[in-house]
Amino acid sequence: MPFGRRRNRIDRSLRERGVPPEPQHKVREVEETTGPWDAAHAPDDGVARIDLGSLQVPAVPGTELRVDVNAQQKVIGATLRYGDSLLQVAVFAAPRAGGIWDDVRADLARSASGQGGSLREVDGPFGPELAGSVRVNPPAQPGQPAPAPVRRPARFVGVDGPRWFLRGMISGPAAERPEAAAALEQAFRQIVVVRGSSPMPVREPLPLTLPPQAAAQLAAQQAVRPPGSPPPAPPGA
Repeated sequence: MPFGRRRNRIDRSLRERGVPPEPQHKVREVEETTGPWDAAHAPDDGVARIDLGSLQVPAVPGTELRVDVNAQQKVIGATLRYGDSLLQVAVFAAPRAGGIWDDVRADLARSASGQGGSLREVDGPFGPELAGSVRVNPPAQPGQPAPAPVRRPARFVGVDGPRWFLRGMISGPAAERPEAAAALEQAFRQIVVVRGSSPMPVREPLPLTLPPQAAAQLAAQQAVRPPGSPPPAPPGA
């Protein structure tokens, strides 16, 4: 069964015929989706995708993919660059019944407001989303004082799937101009999520891995890294 934005309602045809619905039995209407996809229902569309474990990210012409890692060199997300715009994606565990995007939107809006940004809810190509600006810290240049934080245009999109939640943040020109967002929106739509069967706490990030070639490159860089030097940036996939 495909997934998508869901809503419950009593079957109108029964009501029009004067037939009462069965007790405690509602019909759930599920809209057909055009992506993102759950692995169980992913189409055989011929799209080349890069395997990051729980995420299969499309290799879109004109984009550059980099993985996002934490201080322990653990993969926590992926970023697609298209021109001057970015799409950062992350995937999380969700409950079997019901989604978490409504709650996540509220949390993101509060967090942005508390940090000097501003996000408002709007309708987008994937349903409700957040649009506005977030406050970010530009990278410091060697030997220079840390630059002051700046406000950057941003959009947050989200999709609730079967026991998973996929979040994307679009920043740069694509956050303000639909024509600049088209390629990144299409990339988000073509993502495949591999949830797996293991039980996980709600909102815990699903496990991600580097592709074998990128993992080998990172291991080689770490092997020759001088003691005390900062960890190398993960190679682009």
